[in-house]
Amino acid sequence: MKFDTIVAFFTHPPTTGPKSTLVIRLMAGGVFFWEGLLKFVYTNQGVGRFTRLGMPMPGVLAPAIAVLEILGGLLLMSGLGTRLISVPFIIEMIVAILSTKISLYLGNSPLPRPPAPPFMGPWAVLHEIRSDYAQIMSCIFLLAAGPGPWSLDAFLRRRRAAATRQAHHPPTALQPVGPGAA
Repeated sequence: MKFDTIVAFFTHPPTTGPKSTLVIRLMAGGVFFWEGLLKFVYTNQGVGRFTRLGMPMPGVLAPAIAVLEILGGLLLMSGLGTRLISVPFIIEMIVAILSTKISLYLGNSPLPRPPAPPFMGPWAVLHEIRSDYAQIMSCIFLLAAGPGPWSLDAFLRRRRAAATRQAHHPPTALQPVGPGAA
């Protein structure tokens, strides 16, 4: 695959998909947005959690991830750069799953145990992974499908196309211009 093909994949996504893509963007973007906010509001969700998990430089990494989630969540919800932001979110969710679910499976998680049985093993993992799974699958869908027609990407594409048409076919003196022009 050529570099310019890869760049085009991310910067010129299809915007002709179903309008219901908006629902997936709002769901995934909303969850990332408020989870990012929670990392700043509650230490146990940000620096404290990253420290317990043994993440490197938790005082830097937790706020950086929080900013990614807040800004990226807003991008997903608006449909601007949807494919671009989906990639770091997919990577983030893979890291979240690997850093929390393996120890849950083994029963030696440094995080508080689930509020109800099962507390370890495959059933505990399947129960606790549901949000991670929904987020990663939503981002994979948006990476493949693009932002849909109700997105800023689609709006900007329509606006650029109109400007290009206007530049190539400017109105003549015989053509009416403005409101009410036929």
